[in-house]
Amino acid sequence: MSANGFLYACGEALRSLYRNKWMTIASMGVVIVTLLMLGGFMIVNLNLTHITQSVKEQVEIVLYIDDEATITERNELRQKLIAHGSLAEVRFVPKEEALQRLKEQMGDVVEGYEAVENNPLRDSFELRTSRPELVGEVAGELAGYPAVGDLYYGEETVDKLFTATRAVQLVGLALMIGLAVTAVFLIAHTIRLTVFIRRREIMIMKYVGATNWFIRWPFILEGLLIGILGAALPLVVLYYVYQASLEWVVANNLRFLTLLPSSLIAGELAKYLLPLGTGLGILGSFFSMDRFLRV
Repeated sequence: MSANGFLYACGEALRSLYRNKWMTIASMGVVIVTLLMLGGFMIVNLNLTHITQSVKEQVEIVLYIDDEATITERNELRQKLIAHGSLAEVRFVPKEEALQRLKEQMGDVVEGYEAVENNPLRDSFELRTSRPELVGEVAGELAGYPAVGDLYYGEETVDKLFTATRAVQLVGLALMIGLAVTAVFLIAHTIRLTVFIRRREIMIMKYVGATNWFIRWPFILEGLLIGILGAALPLVVLYYVYQASLEWVVANNLRFLTLLPSSLIAGELAKYLLPLGTGLGILGSFFSMDRFLRV
């Protein structure tokens, strides 16, 4: 497109937005509402993913060594654990250290067990997998190793955590796809009304030799402007609402909620909502034109 053609398309797009201001407001309203809902869910999903990942990183396997295992068997077990491809961390915890931890947690309740012969705990290995999702599979494999007494990794809790995470991700994906399709449909329908009003003008332009793209560009730019303007407001609103939410969490001393900082959230929202808003506007305009260009 030439510079003159681009300027013409921009001028026509701005004039159309002004002439059909109520339709413009309706289209922007669709984008704003859609992106507010989508952005709000993104904020919740990002923080849930962050919190879930923090919990996942704390998931570990505690492998208790059989009391009757010989030194040789213990060394062989240690070598197997170190060589295991799915284990990212292998830490030996002698029973004296385990008792000291218990004493720090429970105080005088464990008084009198300090002597080696009175220590009821067992030596163990604390293991972390390269991926938290592998915990159940790796634990099942390690249970068959010689010199292994017991294994613990909070099976029910871990399974519920991973199931809930997958459910949130699937619901989020379905919701985002549904909102995007709805927005494209509504924007296309709204802009189609604008095109319908100008159908006679479009037909005349076609008859005098104007190309489809020469006719289409003003409407695409119109959709682009609607998308940009419709995406800007949700970004501002969501940023300040989230910032206020963080301040409320701090004011109410809910520090166990390890939420993401507002700067990171703003960056993530801008990275997705601005392209999505402009894309929705352009797609809506593009899909609304085909019928009227078939002359």
